Amino acid sequence: MSLTRILARILIPIAALLLNGVAQAQLTIEISGTGENRIPVTIAPFAGEGLLNQSVSEVVQRDLERTGLFRLIPTGSLLAVENVAPDYPAWRSLGSEALLVGSISALADGQLEVRYRLHDVSGQREYFVLKVNVRNNQARALGHHIANKVYEQLTGQRGYFSTRIAYVEKRGSRYQLMVADYDGENAVPALILNEPIISLSWSPDGKRLAYVSFEKRKPVVYVSTLATGARTVLANYKGSNSAPAWSPDGQQLALTLTRDGHSQIYLVNANGSGLRRLTNSSGIDTEPFFSPDGSMLYFTSDRGGSPQIYRQPLAGGEAQRVSFNGAYNVTPRISPDGKTLVYVSRNDGLFQISKMDLATQESLVLTNSAQDESPSFAPDSRTILYATEMGGRGVLSVVSIDGRTRYRLNDRNSDLREPAWSPLEK
Repeated sequence: MSLTRILARILIPIAALLLNGVAQAQLTIEISGTGENRIPVTIAPFAGEGLLNQSVSEVVQRDLERTGLFRLIPTGSLLAVENVAPDYPAWRSLGSEALLVGSISALADGQLEVRYRLHDVSGQREYFVLKVNVRNNQARALGHHIANKVYEQLTGQRGYFSTRIAYVEKRGSRYQLMVADYDGENAVPALILNEPIISLSWSPDGKRLAYVSFEKRKPVVYVSTLATGARTVLANYKGSNSAPAWSPDGQQLALTLTRDGHSQIYLVNANGSGLRRLTNSSGIDTEPFFSPDGSMLYFTSDRGGSPQIYRQPLAGGEAQRVSFNGAYNVTPRISPDGKTLVYVSRNDGLFQISKMDLATQESLVLTNSAQDESPSFAPDSRTILYATEMGGRGVLSVVSIDGRTRYRLNDRNSDLREPAWSPLEK
C-alpha cells in the first residue's frame, strides 16, 4: 500500500446517516499462540452461577487467557468454596499460584450479591475479598470487573477488560461504525454509511469518536458523542480534511489538510477553533499521532523520498526521522507508556505490524500476515489490535508486544477495518 493509496482511501465520496441500533455481528475469539513464563492461576466456578445469564467464571478465564500472561490451572478434584479456607498445599501441588473463588446469592430486591476472593497459594494468604451487587443480566460486565481486579493484583497494572473498541464493518453494500466491548462482544452501530469511512480516533475520556465522513460530498472530519449521538463538524476546509488524532489532554486534535495545496499536518482546538499549521514540507505529511506526554507528534511523510515515520516537537524545532529499516514504514502509534512505537512496515512485499523500542531503536516484525493496517494499542501498552485480510476480507486481530500471543476477532459474514482501542475510564 503506497502513501498515495493511503490518501486515496480518504477521498472516496460517502453519504452518512447517524443511527442507533442493535448489533449486526458477533465476533468470535480464536487463540493461535501463547506467551511464556505465564502466571499459573485457577479460576474456580462460582457457587450460584446459574442465577446469572451466563458463567461469570468463564468470562474471567477468557479475559485472562487472552492476555498471554496467565496459564489456567483446572480445579481437578479439589473443591473451591468461597467462604472456606482452601487447602493451600493441595492447590500448590496442582501447580497453581493464585486461586479465585466466588459465590452468588439472591437478594430480596431482585439483585444478586457476588462475593469473590483471590488467594495467594504460594504465600498461603488472601490477596483480597470483595463484594458487589449486580442484576442477573450483567454477567459479562461482572466478569470483566473481576478480571480487572485479578489482573491488577497479579501484574501491578490496571486491567483493561472493561474498555471498548471501535471499527468499521462492511456488510453487503453498507458500512457501519461499530462500538463493542474490547473482545468484540455487544457490538452496536454508531454510524451507518453507504460508502467507506476511515480514521477512527477515541477521545482521551472515551466518550467521543472523531472520524472522516463525506456527507458534504467532500472529506470532512466529524466528532460524535457516543452517549447522545450528537455530532459536530471539526474540520471542513477546502480540499481534504482527514486523519484526526486527539491530544492526550483532549483539548486539541491533529489533522491532515490539503487547504494549502498538498497534505500537511495542522492542529485545531477540540471545538474546531484555533487552526494552525504544524508541518511545512514539500512532501506528503499525514497520519499524525501524539506522544503520551503531548510533547511530540509522530506522523508519516515521504519528504525523504519514501514513506517513513517522523516526529515533530510541538514546542518548535525541526522534524526528525524515526524509522530507518526498509523503504516503507507508515501509520505510527505510540504505546500509552511512551516506550514503544508500532507501525505498518513493508517486508518482502508483505504489509505487517512492526514495533520499535524507542529507547534502544531495536525493531521487530510482530505479524506474519500480508495486508495488515491500522494498529491500535490497548491501555496496557503490550496488546495491539489491528486489521488484516483473510480470504479477501478484513478481519480484526490482536498481537502482543513480543509477538508471542495472537488471537482473532473473527466475523465470518462481514468485512472489518479501521479498528481503534478506547482508553481506560478515568
